Amino acid sequence: MARSDSRMPAAAPARTFEASAYRHPFSAAASAETLSPASPRRAKVSRRTGETEITLTLSLDGTGDVRLGTGIGFFDHMLDALARHSGFDLHLDMRGDLNVDDHHTIEDIGIALGEAFCQAIGDKRGIERFGQALVPLDEALCESAIDISGRPFLAWDVTFPREYLGAMSTEMIEEFFRAFVMSARITAHLTCRSGRNAHHIAESAFKSFARALRMACRRDPASAGRIPSTKGVL
Repeated sequence: MARSDSRMPAAAPARTFEASAYRHPFSAAASAETLSPASPRRAKVSRRTGETEITLTLSLDGTGDVRLGTGIGFFDHMLDALARHSGFDLHLDMRGDLNVDDHHTIEDIGIALGEAFCQAIGDKRGIERFGQALVPLDEALCESAIDISGRPFLAWDVTFPREYLGAMSTEMIEEFFRAFVMSARITAHLTCRSGRNAHHIAESAFKSFARALRMACRRDPASAGRIPSTKGVL
């Protein structure tokens, strides 16, 4: 499955998005509807392809309220941890081709979630921009460092001692983060410093990423609403 990229041609009919005034720069086509101004840093994304149908609402200034059902139990567990530890509200309705495997469902949710994040964070005015977290879970210890930079890049140094966690293939954990990072247009480094239990490693990775993202998104009162860059734009 091809990833969204500004250098790619327009999407084929099998991969189309619902019409919207918003077009994400790293998608062939997308919809991301900014919600009411009374709900700051909030976005809704609808993504429809020949493989998945996704409607996702994200609020960066939430309480960790989660409503989802991907059809992949362990992935639900990880998305729940991501939302709760970042403090984001995440509501997700979707249908995926799980009769094939878990790849399209997990990757497309990463793309849609990243698009919603990019829309919700806006011009990044007044945010901390950088975030870092080191999270232990028993013997596992994972670290995440994030820059909401406008430059998508994922550095990944996490390995798993087995291929599956429930119905989720562990190789798709990296693919989820890559899809999110590219669509969200952030730089992220994820490193596993120690760990033997695959469940613990995955959960530590998601929680560390969530805590780092929460820090990076935090509004900085000292910035007086300025964009945190010498260039004046991110």
